[in-house]
Amino acid sequence: MTTIDITEQGFAQTLEDNDTVFVDFWAPWCGPCRMFAPIYGAAAARHPDITFAKVDTEAEQALAAAASIISIPTLMAFKDKTLVFSQPGALNATGLEEVIQAVKTLDMNKFPADAAPQHP
Repeated sequence: MTTIDITEQGFAQTLEDNDTVFVDFWAPWCGPCRMFAPIYGAAAARHPDITFAKVDTEAEQALAAAASIISIPTLMAFKDKTLVFSQPGALNATGLEEVIQAVKTLDMNKFPADAAPQHP
């Protein structure tokens, strides 16, 4: 599978229709974004069971603002419509593969408990 471009109008539906979605927030003028693009595309080809989406932050400024994007590229991962990973900065191929494997094996039954603040 290749990457798909999503807009503000299609973002929620993409999360609704797919179990696991990675989203690359990027811009055409961003050098690190252009360096990350082929790494991201290759990962999409290796993992057809995952949806790999791209959001052009220049064209989709409202969506970027709603996602609190302050630095690009920013990679987000959603599993079962829940944000489970968000990190600014371009990853190398190994780093991206590690994130993909971590998201694939994430037990969503334990995720909310793990993510919740611990109170004494």
